[in-house]
Amino acid sequence: MIEALLFLSGEPLKLASIAKSIECEKQEAREILDELILDYQEKDGGFVLREIAGAYQFSTNEKYSEILAKLFKEKKREQLSRSSLDTLAIIAYKQPITLSEIDDIRGVSSRAMVTSLISKKLVKPVGNKEVPGRPALYGTTKEFLIHFGLNKLTDLPAPVEVKELKFENLDDLIENGQE
Repeated sequence: MIEALLFLSGEPLKLASIAKSIECEKQEAREILDELILDYQEKDGGFVLREIAGAYQFSTNEKYSEILAKLFKEKKREQLSRSSLDTLAIIAYKQPITLSEIDDIRGVSSRAMVTSLISKKLVKPVGNKEVPGRPALYGTTKEFLIHFGLNKLTDLPAPVEVKELKFENLDDLIENGQE
C-alpha cells in the first residue's frame, strides 16, 4: 500500500500523511519505509526510495542518470544562470542572510537574483535581522531541498568539496540533479 501511495504521488509524502493513509502509527510506517528503502537499495534497480526534505519519494537510480538525461534531453528543466547559482549557494550556506550581506560577498547587487530565486520558490524571506532598519533575512525553501535531492541542509556538500568542483562540469551536475 505504501509503495502505491508513493508511486502515485507526484511529490514527497510526509511520514504522518503515509501513516494516516494506511491507518497505522508513525513508528510502524517508519519501519515499513526503512525496510522499503533497504529493499530498493539492495535491488539496485531503476528506482530508489529516498527521504527528501523530511518526506519520502521514489526517484530514479542515480546510476542511470546519464542515460536518462540523454533520453529526455528535450525535457530539460529551466536552468539557473551562473549569477543565480552563486546567489543561491551563498544563501544556502550562509542562511539566514540579508540582501546587503549577499551583495558584500558577491561584490555586486543581488536584488534581481534574489527576486528570481524567490519566484522559482528556491528562496524565501525567513524573518528580519535585529539591526536598525530590520532588513529581511533569506533562507532556502523545501523546494530547494527537493530540487537538489537533499533531505536536510546538513546534506549539502562541505564548502571545501564545493570548492573542488570543476565549474565546467557544474551545468552537468545541475542537469543530472535528483527530482
